[in-house]
Amino acid sequence: MPQNKILVTGGAGYIGSHVVHQLTEAGEPVVVLDNLSTGFADAVLGAELVVGDTGDRELVSRLLHEHAIDTVLHFAAHTIVPESVSDPLKYYGNNTCSTRNLLSCCQDAGVKHFIFSSTAAVYGIPENTICTEDSPLAPINPYGMSKLMSEHMLRDLGHACDMKHVILRYFNVAGSDPEGRIGQSTRNATLLIKVAAEVATGKREKLYVFGTDYPTPDGTGVRDYIHVDDLADAHVRALDHLRRGGESVTLNCGYGHGYSVREVIDAVNRVNGAPIAVQEEPRRAGDPPSLIARADRIKELLGWQPKYDDLDFIVRTSLDWERKLARHTP
Repeated sequence: MPQNKILVTGGAGYIGSHVVHQLTEAGEPVVVLDNLSTGFADAVLGAELVVGDTGDRELVSRLLHEHAIDTVLHFAAHTIVPESVSDPLKYYGNNTCSTRNLLSCCQDAGVKHFIFSSTAAVYGIPENTICTEDSPLAPINPYGMSKLMSEHMLRDLGHACDMKHVILRYFNVAGSDPEGRIGQSTRNATLLIKVAAEVATGKREKLYVFGTDYPTPDGTGVRDYIHVDDLADAHVRALDHLRRGGESVTLNCGYGHGYSVREVIDAVNRVNGAPIAVQEEPRRAGDPPSLIARADRIKELLGWQPKYDDLDFIVRTSLDWERKLARHTP
């Protein structure tokens, strides 16, 4: 019998590639399934890459059986919120329907463990500044709803078969591998720190700040930023939890405190050594004033302790990666 391997869908993307790197560095045998629509083949370090879709039932079933897969980490998804509003069926098709296909294949193949990449977008606009895992779930866009539907499918399947799962709800992921081997190369990115780093390196002309009149200390939105390597470590620990016989669980992934848009810009200016161009705009519909994770549960259950809870460090790794991309782009 072949050795059991781990299947990572979307493992050539931003977050998935960092998780794959940590898994392979720990000696785990990994197979990546990615259609490279937003991912990059050269971001897959130490693992076999299969180019294809999670919606391809024949391909997924073959991979699960050929590699004796007993664990799946599922990252493959569209993630741009404004695009989900303008093209909702694209998001329900890829994020929800393809996940349904993947889960069906996993059930047929007897997969034991499933770790799902979810999002704080499932909380919508929360009544309280800090979200617990038990906060009301009220997505305000198709992206958040597509992820919440997948969460429900995964839980319902867990009641119907022996597969255990961990759902990780990400807050604002940022930064890149501190050693510069992989990073966030997402095209047309919308995440604040990535965009600010692109402005600092001349890829974009200016950074647009949407909303300066929120009920926050400086009037701009506040978010909980988590370094991608700390998030990747949470996935490795989630896998350890399941392998030890842990029960299925849903966990927030954040630092438990936030920074405003202005504070992020100040950090970028500090690390960059020069100010970036900024233009203030009115609020965007649906942006909550503040979104911060209560992250006690993940620390208690998984023993997770962040290493990179420092805004300047997060910004520095983002800028270092952006500068590397600029050097290699004609």
